Amino acid sequence: MQLRHLRYFVKIVEAGSFSRAATLIPVAQPALSQQIAALEEELGVVLLHRSARGVRPTAAGAAFYAEAASILSQLERIPQIVRSLGGEMQGVVRIGMSSTLASFLAGELMEACKATLPKISLRFSSGASGQLGSRIRDSSLDLALVFEDEPFTGFLRQPLFRQRLFVVSPRKAGRRPSGIRFEQLADMPLILPAHPNITRTMLDRLFAQAGIVPQIVAETEVFSGMLSAVQAGIGNTILPLGDFSGVPGYAAIWAVLIEPPVYLTASVLASSEVPLTPPAEAVRGLLSEFVRQHVEEKGLAGAEPIGS
Repeated sequence: MQLRHLRYFVKIVEAGSFSRAATLIPVAQPALSQQIAALEEELGVVLLHRSARGVRPTAAGAAFYAEAASILSQLERIPQIVRSLGGEMQGVVRIGMSSTLASFLAGELMEACKATLPKISLRFSSGASGQLGSRIRDSSLDLALVFEDEPFTGFLRQPLFRQRLFVVSPRKAGRRPSGIRFEQLADMPLILPAHPNITRTMLDRLFAQAGIVPQIVAETEVFSGMLSAVQAGIGNTILPLGDFSGVPGYAAIWAVLIEPPVYLTASVLASSEVPLTPPAEAVRGLLSEFVRQHVEEKGLAGAEPIGS
């Protein structure tokens, strides 16, 4: 077994097919298939389920992927650690951010990192908070800024602020209401995040506790999809975000706080098992300070600093 086998396998799993992986590596697809077949023969197990729609790992393949990704991550860390000890921080830091938070924080964070840590390059991605936590565990991310309902287990965390939830609706004539009672959601057509999603999991629990059967007219995994559906008048959504001034077409929607308050907590997560490289540690400090400053100085609708 060689390092290229680990790299090829990880790339195939992440790409979801041999053909897509072949364009990314790049290696000819037949050669890539031969390499994985040889790896499976050496290990004596089937690592991938193959179908016309692509590939997905078997149970053994998922375990192999996790270990291979961790090994490759540690190899990638070595030059960063050595170079950073010799002078100015430098290297690549992989950071994930909840898609809701990314909608208004990502650009400014990249700008702040470029100004403060010019030799550190951010490899940025966004997604659902639970998925980002899984990527911390498999070492494909160094840091993640996520929303939590109950604290995720197995991480080092820095809680930064509490964020209230809003009902986001098509704008109507007249004045925007000051709040919407949670019970009123029973009568509203809702566009909700699809599972798995932290906000959705919390809402499902609260609906059950209140004896509410929600009128779910659509589900989506994409933040922009929820807003587009609201703008089209399909229904209302529920988000930990109340300011849409940076969203195209925001004048057609408004956000109203849920009463009594419903909160998620924004936290920075890192692995509790794999120490951060010096560059990643520097980015974690910058990220935490940047977000706290953004909340306290610029203001964020519905946000409350931890401890307030």
